[in-house]
Amino acid sequence: MGPRTADNASKNEKATTSSCVGPAKPRLRSSSDGNIYTRRTVGGRSSSSSLTLSSPKSVLKRPVSTEELITPGGPYIKKTFTIVGDAVGWGFVVRGQQPCYIQAVEPFGPAAAAGMKVRQFVVSVNGLNVLDLDYRTVSHLILTGPKTVVMEVMEEMDH
Repeated sequence: MGPRTADNASKNEKATTSSCVGPAKPRLRSSSDGNIYTRRTVGGRSSSSSLTLSSPKSVLKRPVSTEELITPGGPYIKKTFTIVGDAVGWGFVVRGQQPCYIQAVEPFGPAAAAGMKVRQFVVSVNGLNVLDLDYRTVSHLILTGPKTVVMEVMEEMDH
């Protein structure tokens, strides 16, 4: 048996991907920095197919300062979410710094079920104010904390 080549790898991945059968739908799993996404199946079975994103572009329409978020009477409202992580994670990606924001939300993940949306700004994680932290620190707080995370976010009001 010779070394595994790129052709062999893609053939094996195609075979594995096409053999996934059953009612469980694949969920998107991301690394804490939001750069690499891989398909996982809820229910213990995993697929080796992957979707790679290199440094995804920010979803923000414009830069927002911490001061703008906390100004009374501003265009933002505070919302609180309690998100219970599952076997795959919490289902969202945090990006940015001072303030951090929600870059992506898995459509069928726990965060989406709780009501979290893209472009919300992270105010606190489990009661700790994170407005002055970068996304790596905020991600670390979430990943090393309890399975249930309570997050306060600021969301722009609809006009």
